Formats: sequence, C-alpha cells, structure tokens
Amino acid sequence: MKGKVMKKKMENELKAYEDILHLPHYESSRRPKMALSDRAAQFSPFAAVVGHESAVKEAARLTDQRKELDETEKTIIDDQLREIEVQLPNGFDVEIMYFEPDETKSGGKYVVKVGCIKKIDIYLREVHMKDGTTIAIDEIYSIVNNPNRNDVRIDL
Repeated sequence: MKGKVMKKKMENELKAYEDILHLPHYESSRRPKMALSDRAAQFSPFAAVVGHESAVKEAARLTDQRKELDETEKTIIDDQLREIEVQLPNGFDVEIMYFEPDETKSGGKYVVKVGCIKKIDIYLREVHMKDGTTIAIDEIYSIVNNPNRNDVRIDL
C-alpha cells in the first residue's frame, strides 16, 4: 500500500515540473562558464580536517631502521678514516654509506655519498666533504676507498 502511495506522490511532483523538466540547462551569455577546477577550489577551504591528507602521507612513508655495528666493524671504519686522513693532502675519493636519521619519525634512510673528503674532525666525530656535506662518523656504515679504481669494497 505504501509503495502505491509513494508512486502516486512522485507522479504528482513530476507533473508539477513537466513544463521545465526537459529544457536545456541555462548558461549565461554575459559570464563565461567557470572551469571545473575553479569550481572545486571554491569549496577547498571547507575541508573537514585540515592537514589530514599530509598526515596520512607521512604515516605511509617508510623509513629504514639503523643497523648497529659491532666493535670490530666500528674499529675497521676508524682505521679506514685514519688511513684516509694521512692521505688527505693528496685528495682522496671515497664512497661512504651512512645512515641519515629522519627528522619527523623514527628510523631514517641509508645514503651513499661519493666524493672527496676535505677534513676529518675527530673531536666532533664528523667527516666534511668538499661539496659541503657533513657526515657523522657514528652514522657511517661502510667506506670504499677510491671507488673509481674498483678497489675492494668493505661492507659491514
């Protein structure tokens, strides 16, 4: 019974608008049609949660965990840095893999830097490259001396 009543009601409402129902959509002759991107921009300030999209992207971004070196591996890196420091005046190309901690969440990423070492600061425990990059010695994972000469890679 309810279905018949609803159907009758819909038919009555359609009859009330029968004269304009099939007319073409009105477009102003004085104003140009607004682009869809501009129309969407009108409503962007009304986003329900400001910053939600960037928070979701940040949460989805993956980071690596830092691999801890044992004392033997740390000693090897220190020995390599001492050898490099002796040869610094001659210019010394290296490939250094180091851990770069993430600024916003736990973990980080491993970065490989190839270049010439300018200075090794033992007191601050930093390696300064000629291009201005500073690498914390405690974050170094491996060093390859003169990578262009295909030397043996010491990976820890």
